[in-house]
Order: sequence, then C-alpha cells, then structure tokens
Amino acid sequence: MFLRKLLLAIITIGFATTYAIAADDDYKESAEYITLRDSLHHAFNDGDSARFFIAVKALEDYLLQQNDLHAYYTQRCNEIVFQLNRQRIFEAYRLATQLSKELTERKLDKEMYMAINMMGHIYRYCGNKEAAKRCFLDVIKRMEDEGYKESQPPIYMNLVNIAMDQDPHEALALIDKALSIARETSPQRVFDIEARRTLAYYYLGDMERFLEGYKSYRAGIDSGYSTVHARTLEVYYLTSQGRIEEAIQQARKGFDDDRYSTLAEIYATAGRWKEAYEVTKAEVAANDSLNSVILSGNMEGIQNELRLYETKQQAARRWLYALIAIACLLLLLVVALVYIVHSRRRHLHDMSAAYEHALESDRLKTAFIQNVSHEVRTPLNVISGFAQVMADPDSDISLEERSHIADTMMRNTTRITTMINQMLEMSVGEASVSESELTKVHINETLAEMVNEFCLANNIDKNIIEITTTFDDSFTIVSHKRTLRRTLTPLLDNAVKNTPNGEHVLLHATADTTTLTITVTDHGQGIPQEETEHIFERFVKLDSFKDGLGLGLPMSRTMASRLGGTVCYDTTYTGKGSRFVVQLPLKQQTVR
Repeated sequence: MFLRKLLLAIITIGFATTYAIAADDDYKESAEYITLRDSLHHAFNDGDSARFFIAVKALEDYLLQQNDLHAYYTQRCNEIVFQLNRQRIFEAYRLATQLSKELTERKLDKEMYMAINMMGHIYRYCGNKEAAKRCFLDVIKRMEDEGYKESQPPIYMNLVNIAMDQDPHEALALIDKALSIARETSPQRVFDIEARRTLAYYYLGDMERFLEGYKSYRAGIDSGYSTVHARTLEVYYLTSQGRIEEAIQQARKGFDDDRYSTLAEIYATAGRWKEAYEVTKAEVAANDSLNSVILSGNMEGIQNELRLYETKQQAARRWLYALIAIACLLLLLVVALVYIVHSRRRHLHDMSAAYEHALESDRLKTAFIQNVSHEVRTPLNVISGFAQVMADPDSDISLEERSHIADTMMRNTTRITTMINQMLEMSVGEASVSESELTKVHINETLAEMVNEFCLANNIDKNIIEITTTFDDSFTIVSHKRTLRRTLTPLLDNAVKNTPNGEHVLLHATADTTTLTITVTDHGQGIPQEETEHIFERFVKLDSFKDGLGLGLPMSRTMASRLGGTVCYDTTYTGKGSRFVVQLPLKQQTVR
C-alpha cells in the first residue's frame, strides 16, 4: 500500500520542481509566493482542511495574477489530491470533472493531462486498475506530445504501483524507463526511483539485488539524499538479515496505512504463518472499515449534491413559473393592445364611413338643392308668367293663343309633378310590393301604352320611338305593370332627350326561357366608359343644361330591383349613341 505516500510525493514534486511554466518565473523568488507556498505545504502535510482550502485559494489567486495558468491548475490538482487523502472520493471526482470541463472550455489542451492524471488516481483509489492504467498511459503520451518529458517519471511510478501486483517484471521495465528519463531531465528524482526498484527486488525474492540496492541506498542517505521508501527499506533489510523482532517493532512504530501489509510480509518471510494470517485478517477488517468510511463519505457527498441539485431545481422551477406568469401577462398585454388597436381602427373606419356618408349626404343635398331650384323654378316661372297673362283683363289674346298657353302651362305642371313623383319614389325606393299585386302583363300592349302616354305627355311625335319585339301580342309575364312602366319611362325620357332631331329611339324586347330583356337605344353622343356606373348615382347629370333632376336612371334601377331585375349600360354596344339594358326574370314568385 503506497497510495498515501505517492500522493504526498506528487504534491511535494509539484511544489519543488517543474509543474509551472509561466512566461516569467521571477515571482517564485518573491517573499509573498514563498509564504503562500509554505503555508499550503504545511496545511497539506497536517491534513488540516480548514487551513488547506484557505491557503490553496490564496495561492491560486496569486498565480492567476501572475498569469501562470500551468501552476494555477497544478494547485487545482493538489485540491483533488487532498480530498483523496481524506477519502473524499466523490468530492475528488467532482473537482476532477470540473477541472476537465474548464480546461476543455478554455481550450488548454496542453494542460489536459492534469485532469486525466487525477482521474487515474481516483480510479486506482477505487480499485479500477485497468481504467487507472489507461489514464496514466494517456498522460504520458500527452506529456510527450507537449514536451513535458521531465514530469513523466512520477507517472511511470504510478504505473509501477499498478503493475507490481500483476506483473513484477513489467513493473521493473517501467522503473527502468522512469530512471532513464529522470537521469536526463530531473536527476533529483533518480534516488527515489532506485529505492523503489530495490523494493521491487525484495518483492520478487531477488535478495542478492535487493542487498546491492540497499547498499546504494545507504550510500545515498549518507550523502544527504532522501526517499519516501526509506522506512520500508530499513524494515525489509532487517527482515532479510533475520532480525525479525527488530523489523516488527520498527514496522509497528513507523507505518500507518502500510503497517498490516508490511507486518504480513515480515511474518511470511520468517515462516510465522499464524501471525501472518492474523495480521492479514486485521488488514482486511481495517480495509473494510476504511471502505465503509469512504463509502459513507461518498454517500454523504452524493446526498449533498442531490440536495444542491434539488435546491437548484426548485429555484429553476420558481424562475420558470415566474417566466410563465410574465409571459402570460405579456400575452394579455399584447391581446389588450391588439384589441385596443383593432377597436380604434374599427372606430376610425366607422368614423371615416360616417364622414364619407355625411359628405355624400351633403353632396346629395347640395345637388338636390341646385337641381330642384333650377328645374322647379323654370316651369314655375313659365306657369306664373302665363297665369299673369291669362289673368290680365286688358290683354288681347286670341283663342288659339289661349289654347297654346294652356297647353304650355299643363306641360310645365306635368313636368313639376313628374319631378315630385320621382323624388317621392326615390324616398320609398326600398319599399316592397306584395304578391297580391302581381298580375299577368302583356308586354307588347304595355310597351305601346307606355310610349303613347309618354309622347302625349311630352308633346312629341310617337314615331320618334320605334317598338320591336320577338314575340306576339299574347306573350305575358307575371309582374307589376305600374312598376315596369316606371322602370322603362326614365330610360325613354333619357333617350329622347339625348337623340337629335331626325333620329329615333329604339325600344326592343326579347325573351328566352328565363329572362325578359328590354333595350332602349338612342342616337345621341354616347357616354364615356368611365361614367357608365356614375350615371346611376342620384343627382348626377353629365350635361347640366339638360332638363331633369338626375334621378331618372337611379329610379329606373331601383324599380327594376323591386321587380327582381337589373338595369345597366351596355358597354358592348358599338353603334352611335347609347344602349341601356333591362333584364327581368320570367318565373319570379315575389317582388321586392
């Protein structure tokens, strides 16, 4: 059992020799560094954890200030070693994994061998010799790659301790390799390694070489050299000389961890098998007790880690709940803002629509006043003027003139009446006609009557309007005759007004199985393409000098709609003038 001694040797070498590779090592001669180093050294050797962790933290901070990362991470390794000596395997393992993670994150590949070396010691301490061997071999390879040859001998000695129980000859070969490197790079280690080889000869039973090695060891001691194997060599030398009782007394006084194994070796050499058995049994009991202490300590460390993990998890959950609550509040805020923005936009849209409606109403009102004031004033002036002439007792008016004046007054009265009727019809344009008012309407007869009455009322020649149909006089539809005439009359009036003298208006009717189509065609100036829908708006007049309020076409479309039909301008018409098309369904049951 050389574990504790080897760990102490590692930290001593770490203090004394080549583990630091700062750009400038002058600070190592400073009083501050020496004080910090010695304070750590004494705390480590005393096993005082309270002093050790304070001292190692102070030294690590100092090394970071000197920008000596290699020396800094060497002290991090000494923390792991200290925990191993206290049987705190779990804490040592946690520190080793933290060291490996930090070296990886900082991309310090040259120093990664430190973490691997510590893991090798942890595996060896736990009895996993194969894993420990792999780690130590990896450390040696990395040291060779990075040029840390002078630090390789201690790693070889770690492999020696593993190989000694399995293959002593392999252990001797490893010792020879360590000696070869130490003689070249670090002579101060040669004496300790040769002492270890002398012990290997004893274990192999090669007493001749053991005694030769012991003589060399004694010569080195006399020359001022020292080794951690000194007590073991002295005990085994006494045993080899048959001074068994002296060896036993020295083994009992001078050994702690290795006392039982050393005593068992002495008794076995002396042939005192019963005592060797008793010592071996005591060693097993001590190891079991030690393993129980280690296991208990590790379990305590694991429990502490679990408690810490649970605490972190609880804190994380609280943060998660807080974040979820904040997210919900933000979502509610966003929804509220969206609702406010949407409501505001809808309100603005409604206000805009109301404003546009108000503007349209104002426009219609202005157009109404302008049109009515002009269209009504003119016939009223005519009626008023002729009425004054007719009422003047001194006027000398012939009977023919009186008849002409009466006719003129009647036409203007009819004109005013027609305008008033149009305004009244438009005001109730959404009214409905009940089904009881529907009757069979003879189309040919209705068209002829409408044209005759229109020509008579407007004192025009009925030959100006030409009526053509594609069906005979018996053809009827179920409709409302008066509404049908109100649909067509404004179209005829519009066509006559826009047809020059000498031209005629064509009123044509045709039908298929579902639709009655009536067209009104004039020979006027036509209507621009961009105005074909505008003319169906109220009080719109493309020629302000023409008679009328601008309600004829809107009223025609309104009346057709009440019959379930449509009125539109024929944009496909290519002849002279304009053509309006009325389409009515033949099999309607209700009238709107």
